[in-house]
Amino acid sequence: MQFNHYGVEAALLAAGLVNLPAPFTPDTLKPLLDDHHVVASHLNQPQAAAVEAWSEHLAPCFGPQSLAARCRAVNSLLAAGCTPPHISLHDGHPHLHYDAPDADAAARIQARTAGGLASIVCGSGADRLGRCRRCNLAFVDTSRNGRRAYCTVRCANNAAVARHRDRNRP
Repeated sequence: MQFNHYGVEAALLAAGLVNLPAPFTPDTLKPLLDDHHVVASHLNQPQAAAVEAWSEHLAPCFGPQSLAARCRAVNSLLAAGCTPPHISLHDGHPHLHYDAPDADAAARIQARTAGGLASIVCGSGADRLGRCRRCNLAFVDTSRNGRRAYCTVRCANNAAVARHRDRNRP
């Protein structure tokens, strides 16, 4: 499966925000934002609180649900977090931005994650926004066949070991 880098990276950021334990602070957010190539990655405390509140709106987009329910959840994020999209050339290559050019860092994160989730739902498949069967963490399924059920290989292995032990218990 070919993924749009801008969309998948933003969707992965959304999953990371959903999985980040509260309370959010500028220091706890910075490594996650850096990992997902957010340029303005240092937020102040009010912006961190806004991103924490936003993560609660992102959470319902992940996990098993009907296509209509997932689209409603993502549409609500797009309505709340995005301005009319525009094409940017800030790095010399055209790509879509879902935030206002003068938006603060928290608003940019909101718009970017809403746009990224929409990109995955429309371009890759709504069922690629999952929840781990073992630990319930949110994840974006970037596998080739789109059948991932666990957040990591480690969780999948731990679940397999637990099933094996249950079968072989006297």
